[in-house]
Order: sequence, then structure tokens, then C-alpha cells
Amino acid sequence: MTKIVAVSGSLRQASLNTRLLHAAASLMPEGASIDVRTLHGIPLYNADEEAQNGLPQAVTDLKDALAGADAILFATPEYNNGLPGVFKNGVDWLSRPVSDIPKVFGGKRIAVVGASPGGFGTILAQDAWLSVLRMLGTEPWFGGRLIVSHASTLFDEQGNLVDEKFIERYRAFLADYVAWVRA
Repeated sequence: MTKIVAVSGSLRQASLNTRLLHAAASLMPEGASIDVRTLHGIPLYNADEEAQNGLPQAVTDLKDALAGADAILFATPEYNNGLPGVFKNGVDWLSRPVSDIPKVFGGKRIAVVGASPGGFGTILAQDAWLSVLRMLGTEPWFGGRLIVSHASTLFDEQGNLVDEKFIERYRAFLADYVAWVRA
């Protein structure tokens, strides 16, 4: 079984990116699973807080999940033409202590997707993640790209993915990604 841990970079209750990841559960190829996680409970990074109290439990739990995964899928919003501060903050916590970076991220095959209500999707945020992912020692997937614009039109009021054309595109993206992870 190929285990992928997916992290949503949004805290919104009705987040399009979190919905996008939850939709992946029913679209994964056979023999692959997805564990959707969020950044809820992760405070703003403060080295004094880390030195005094160690890592927050939400950080430890997410680090453990990522360390045990075969691959990682990030779903990033795009705020002001860049990556969201809350997501970068979460990754900053996940990289602490620095000696844990290889255990959590090192060599992990990672894909970055993103959904936006706007017309340009999350292309700039996805690009902005590349230097961070390089520093963390991940292996980003360049075999496909999933930039979801006008994403609010793809889901019903309950958050279910309903656009059949996009569902097939997403299913193909996930199949190609999982095939690359297994290669």
C-alpha cells in the first residue's frame, strides 16, 4: 500500500484546498491511500517557545505522519501572489529541530497542487514552494501539474467534488503521481 500524507495549507472550515484533498480519497488508484491533514493547532513559530516548551503536540503528530508516509501532497492556497504564511509557518515548525528534516522530508516524493476561486489558480504559490522544498531535501514531482482555478464551481454545497471533467483530470493526475512515487 502506498501511503500519501496530504497537507492542506488553509485553515478555513470550507477550504477549497482541504476539499480538494478529501476528494482525492475516492480518486486514488488501487493500492494507494491518502491521509488528509491540516495545520489546525499549530501556533506561530517562536524559537523561544520551542526552547522553553518543545514542539507543540499538533506539530509532533504531523511530523510523525509525514515521516511514516511514502510521499507527500501539499494543497496550497495562493495569497497575494505567493504562498500562505500559515502554511509556511507550519512547515517551519515541521523542520524543527533541523536534525529532523531528513527524517520528515528527506528524499520524500512530493507534489504540490492548489485550488483558488480566482481565474489564475495557484501557479505562483506552487512555484514559490520550490525553493522551500529544495531546502528540505524533498524530491518534487514535475511530471504533472494541477492548478485549479474557479474551484468553487467544482464543489457542491456539502463540499463534494461534482464536476465530472475535473474529476477525471484529477484522477489521472493522482494515478500518474502515485506511479511516479512507486517507481
